Amino acid sequence: MDRKYNLSNVVLSQDATDLLTEDLVMVEQRVEPAKKAAQVIHKKLLGCLQSQLGLDTERRMKKLPLMLLSVSMAESFKDFDPDSSIRKVLEMCCFMESHLAATLSDFELKLEKEVLEPLNKLSEEDLPEILKNKKQFAKLTMDWHNARNKSQASTGPQAKQDGLKEEVEEAWRKLESIKDQYSADLYHFATKEDDYANYFIRLLELQAEHHKNSHDFLERNISELKDNSQENNYKGKVYGEPLLTHLYNSGREIAVPIQECVHMLLHTGMREEGLFRLAAAASVVKRLKSSLDGGVVNHSEFTDPHAVAGALKSYLRELPEPLMTFELYNDWFQAAGEKELTDKLEQFKIVLKKLPSENYNNLRYLVQFLSCLSEQQSVNRMSPSNIAIVLGPNLLWPRIEGEAALLDMASASSVQVVAVVEPLIQHSSSLFHEGTVPHSM
Repeated sequence: MDRKYNLSNVVLSQDATDLLTEDLVMVEQRVEPAKKAAQVIHKKLLGCLQSQLGLDTERRMKKLPLMLLSVSMAESFKDFDPDSSIRKVLEMCCFMESHLAATLSDFELKLEKEVLEPLNKLSEEDLPEILKNKKQFAKLTMDWHNARNKSQASTGPQAKQDGLKEEVEEAWRKLESIKDQYSADLYHFATKEDDYANYFIRLLELQAEHHKNSHDFLERNISELKDNSQENNYKGKVYGEPLLTHLYNSGREIAVPIQECVHMLLHTGMREEGLFRLAAAASVVKRLKSSLDGGVVNHSEFTDPHAVAGALKSYLRELPEPLMTFELYNDWFQAAGEKELTDKLEQFKIVLKKLPSENYNNLRYLVQFLSCLSEQQSVNRMSPSNIAIVLGPNLLWPRIEGEAALLDMASASSVQVVAVVEPLIQHSSSLFHEGTVPHSM
């Protein structure tokens, strides 16, 4: 008949009381509950995920409901005319839902690595090994107990009694060996118990970080979305004005030519070959610049994406100070000179933090649009490198007057400026964690 023995009862016999200390008996009682808790919570936590395990952030994101919502919004706003306020809001919502999907995907990837995988290892590998040794310890304890009782009850010949005593001694040697291993397991569990508890604290920390990032992003961009809806009647000179002056007078965060041209290009220019490289009719560019200066732009009038791109390039070039500033001219090149990509990106982040907030917001908006544009390079032939070559000199030039400045600009644009602007476009998602430009679909 099968019998189950509780180890804490087995060791109560007078000769076995020292096999486990009272402290280890207490620790032993926590191993099985820890295994069950890790198993159950791992299973329930899997049920909370909206993405598939084992995928990278981008592949997870594509299948998230938020990303599917973003795609639907992108399809929906195409049916509206360019001046529709519903279209403009849907464009912004499309980008924001895409960003939220990326944030959720990143959160779930961290959750998998930092919580789910450790919990699974704990419940399926670490603790089962301890419980296996517990079972063996209980068996050998019972074997020793039975051998001892049999020896003590023996009244047969001396040879038989000696043989039984040898069995007792052999049973004891086996028991001592497993006792040492099992005790070491329990001591290890006791020292690691706080670490195991921290798995659940890390879950809460990741949730808090995710919800805070999502909340801050939504709050910031909803406020901007509301502000932009009230800016349709702005009048005032734009081209050639300092960025800060224009933003202050218009009450905007993003300069009118940058925002308006980006919106038009998202609609008409993302698949246009040679955008920013091929010139448009000067008269059309001039008329669009006048409209932007006047604050009234009928998007349906400007269907040539090359003209829109020309107006945007012209605005950047006519700023009294480049968008990436005179002051940081050398800093950008020093950052781009780092050989290792990780070092280069870290240095770029440091320089970005030095930018005035107005310049940073507009550069972020523009670069994220350029990143979207480069995603269509198989069609438009505008890779990050090509974009940097044609647009870089309009974003960064030295504080030198006269012909020397023009020569310096030409020299820098061929190598140095491209080395700065290209990685900004390539790695915009990691360099700019927040965003305001709608994602082109």
